[in-house]
Amino acid sequence: MKLIDTHAHYYASEFKNDLLDCIHRFKQNNITKVLLPNIDLESIEPMFALCQDFPETFYPMLGLHPGYIKEDWEHQLEKIYSKIKNTEVIAIGEIGMDLYWDKSFIEEQKKAFEIQIDWALEYSLPIVIHARDSFQEIFKILDYKNCDTLSGVFHCFTGTEYEVEKIQSYGDFYFGIGGVVTYKNSHLPEVLKSIPLDQILLETDSPYLPPVPFRGKRNEPSYIIHVAEKLASIYQLGLDEIARQTTENTYKLFRKLN
Repeated sequence: MKLIDTHAHYYASEFKNDLLDCIHRFKQNNITKVLLPNIDLESIEPMFALCQDFPETFYPMLGLHPGYIKEDWEHQLEKIYSKIKNTEVIAIGEIGMDLYWDKSFIEEQKKAFEIQIDWALEYSLPIVIHARDSFQEIFKILDYKNCDTLSGVFHCFTGTEYEVEKIQSYGDFYFGIGGVVTYKNSHLPEVLKSIPLDQILLETDSPYLPPVPFRGKRNEPSYIIHVAEKLASIYQLGLDEIARQTTENTYKLFRKLN
């Protein structure tokens, strides 16, 4: 059995004191690869350093997280784009919109999302979408940006059945499922009944959103086993089948993953 964590901020400062121990733990839990989404200019260097030190374990993405879009957003995009032109990455992400914390830069978030979708199309890369409190705004953009060559994943998906149906209408898009599915009051187990397993990716979003029984603690890739076990219960399948199908899904979406 092999598992892939498709979304972890493992370059974050929360891991600086026990990075090697965490790697040992997730490898013991059969997590073979961890995909790293970039968030801003500051995270680029530590992310690539990690990928360089462990090239068969960590894989980089590049994008400007909507929560980091401020007055200098165009400058940040320019710097990130120059890096994409000269560096091998597996996706454009983490991009999208976030209207939960701050609505001051809604229009800038929209423009940045559109620009980064164009990057994905230019370089034939999937997009990793952050969609907190912003499904309708994101859908409006995808309604005219989507095409046969655009693919991606809705990271940390916590939407409704309506939103599932809308995302499925776009074609080659997946649903990133993490620790939230294990929470007592989560509606995701019911919503997942409308999502076939061949559209699911496993993720932790480490160091955030740890699954039960680790709520309140730092999340890490080794905990993805608890997400997989919850999915096995929901889909009434063995853990090996959850691992096999979600790993296959990961390779289908992230075509540059080796």
